[in-house]
Amino acid sequence: MNVIVFASRKGGTGKSTLAAHLASYCFKASGSCLLIDADPQGSLTLWHHMRGSDALILKDGTVGLNDTIEQARRDGVEWVFIDTPPLMSDEISEAISHATLIVIPTRPAIFDLNAVKETIDVATLANRPYAVVLNGVPPRRLGTESPMAAFARRSFAALGAPVWSGQITHRTNLAMSLNDGGTIDDGGMEQKLAAEEIAGLWRAIENSVDAIHGVYAGAAMHQKAAA
Repeated sequence: MNVIVFASRKGGTGKSTLAAHLASYCFKASGSCLLIDADPQGSLTLWHHMRGSDALILKDGTVGLNDTIEQARRDGVEWVFIDTPPLMSDEISEAISHATLIVIPTRPAIFDLNAVKETIDVATLANRPYAVVLNGVPPRRLGTESPMAAFARRSFAALGAPVWSGQITHRTNLAMSLNDGGTIDDGGMEQKLAAEEIAGLWRAIENSVDAIHGVYAGAAMHQKAAA
């Protein structure tokens, strides 16, 4: 079983949005997927309620998280996605202890970048693999990423932190697509670019998980683990 934990010591980084889109993408691809909302704010729970479908199962992780994860393991669930609160809590510690890979979303603003270091420290202390994902980034121009994104990559390179080579571009429709319980890949052509970025991030997560398990020797975004 693969457990993907979305963690950030700062709020507003897009953890819940990415968790929803990626879990939906995974569910459509494999069907063996569980989403756990361990954030008391309950954003994922609200989104799941608006979906009006229990095909993609969501569990409350604010209590009994260890038991929920172990039950998923016994049930043979292949992928588990856990959204966590922004402040350090027992839920985060429990989730991270089970993590196959910790995904750390960050926006390319200076306050967000500073907060990432704290999350990296938590992952390192727990000795769990992690990867930073640039989220809400200005669009590329003529194939060149924005100065903000380039600065963020240089900052993480100085820390030796693994960073996904792609980006999730700031697009209103990425968040708006969740309003009625949908996801970006439910839309039309105007949402194609956003959907392609989510698909690209999913492929990177799959490659990283395979590399962690020792069955993939190619480039993976987690190349430097938290150890």
